[in-house]
Amino acid sequence: MARWDRLQLGLALTLLVVPQVSNAQSVTIQAATLGQNQKTPEVSTDELRRLLADGTATIFDARPFMEYAAGHIPGAVNVSAKAGVPMSRYVSDVAEIERLVQGDKNAAVVLYCNGPYCGKSSRLAEELVQTGFTNVRRYQLGAPVWRALGGVMQIEPEGYAYIREGDRTARVYDARPANDYAAGTLPGAIHLPKEAVEKAKDDGRLPMQDHNTRIVVFATDGAEARTAADAIAKNAFHNVMFCADPFCKQQIASK
Repeated sequence: MARWDRLQLGLALTLLVVPQVSNAQSVTIQAATLGQNQKTPEVSTDELRRLLADGTATIFDARPFMEYAAGHIPGAVNVSAKAGVPMSRYVSDVAEIERLVQGDKNAAVVLYCNGPYCGKSSRLAEELVQTGFTNVRRYQLGAPVWRALGGVMQIEPEGYAYIREGDRTARVYDARPANDYAAGTLPGAIHLPKEAVEKAKDDGRLPMQDHNTRIVVFATDGAEARTAADAIAKNAFHNVMFCADPFCKQQIASK
């Protein structure tokens, strides 16, 4: 079996077994270079988690804005597209990234997009290096593997509107206390505080027949929402996102 075939098989098998891993185990997928002569190194999922925790690098989501808004790795930022480039060759605007790092081309930067076959992060990395950036890395495994390893995503207001209009299978969960939920919630939202997640697997609140279901969680604040989203994701739901923006409160207040 060729080296590339072994790499693909190993990644596929890893993704299949991830939902069966216990909470006590630590899962690490090492970065897998998908092309020859890459000019920038890759980081693994565990390395990315460390970088997000200690804030020593800026994480850029190299996808178009609506993909970012509909679910991005928490802590990642997004910039506008480079003008005049067709969608098939989409790449973010390097000038916008330079502005965000205040002109520091030695700043640590990590890029990601839609997984092993996505070229957006690689194209952006090349342009950054050509512009003089010296510390550029890629999380080439991207959003799909982040989710497969139990990572939740963060949703933005525009993404929430997009999902509610276009995905009739999506489920929205209100993780606030019962009194707050009773006082008013978003249309169709199901009450599910984090301590009730296990029970919800048997009482119909969680979509046990389809773990691919898109799940959106909101709460009193972003921290509470993420805690509840994490509890759901740890039960093998791999398309879970949370709302950390005050817009969720504004939406409730307007109903």
